[in-house]
Amino acid sequence: MTLLTDRYQRSIDYLRVSITDHCNLRCIYCTPLGGAVKLDHQDILSYEEFLRLIQIAVDMGITKVRLTGGEPLVRKGVTHFCRRLAALPGLQSLSLTTNGILLEELAEDLYGAGIRRVNISLDTLQPQKFLHITRRNEFERVWRGIQAAERAGFNPIKINVVVMRGINDDEILELAKLTLDRSYHIRFIEFMSMNNDNQWVLQHYISADEILAKLLTVASLEQIASQNTNGPARHFRWPDAKGIVGIISPISHHFCPSCNRIRLTADGKLRNCLFSDQEVDIKSPLRQGATDADLSQILRASIGNKPKEHCLQSDVFRKCQNRPMVAIGG
Repeated sequence: MTLLTDRYQRSIDYLRVSITDHCNLRCIYCTPLGGAVKLDHQDILSYEEFLRLIQIAVDMGITKVRLTGGEPLVRKGVTHFCRRLAALPGLQSLSLTTNGILLEELAEDLYGAGIRRVNISLDTLQPQKFLHITRRNEFERVWRGIQAAERAGFNPIKINVVVMRGINDDEILELAKLTLDRSYHIRFIEFMSMNNDNQWVLQHYISADEILAKLLTVASLEQIASQNTNGPARHFRWPDAKGIVGIISPISHHFCPSCNRIRLTADGKLRNCLFSDQEVDIKSPLRQGATDADLSQILRASIGNKPKEHCLQSDVFRKCQNRPMVAIGG
């Protein structure tokens, strides 16, 4: 196995794989109001195709894979796929990001299949606000899913919170206080909507520094060293808290210099930056009989063209992506 690096000498060892563009929520920062155009079934990679591409990537130096969507748990047969994926030689870490709606039913099976780390999206603890943000009345189901994941043995439980001014920023402290008596990792993420005009985005954007300032009104925070040194979150803990608070700041304090990831979309496109509109088609060569060496070369070329940084550095968040987040698998 060789070390994968891009032209800026960043080590690339993390592949995020979207296995579907379908989702059972319609979050305001992820899905356009009218809904997104869904891929046809034949356009989505089969599980066998995913397994082949991921094994090639692992053989090249990828050690960590995270399954995303859409919502990955809506795809039929996902737990069996996870079991096969976890058994791939050389894969060291397999995790999953979910909105939690189906976790109550699937948590034990996912754990048994080899998933050990799960990130759950939950932007509010208020059912009515959950309905506003997700356009679905499913808060209680998600909360039961979080509890089911805890019972199944997932540890830590990571909860991702997209913070939006005037929508859920009044809950920052309430959400963070879950860490006082639970070993949760509550991760606050700067709002970076991909579906609204710039003015709407700016109106609801709240910086990581402001989030941190709110947390400090409760008590001092100890900064915790990240076990994953090139991960995006800065970690903190209140005195005597069981859990950890994380802050992810793709806008105000971007982590591009240490970015270690690439993405594979459900329809077989390689994306070397979440916010870039550049995609490399690997599905067509795959289905046209390309050898593993051919596919490896395509993957290596995509990594080689990874940009130095994303395009959200300007005063307005310039839209540079050609699909909604639900179709990318952020």
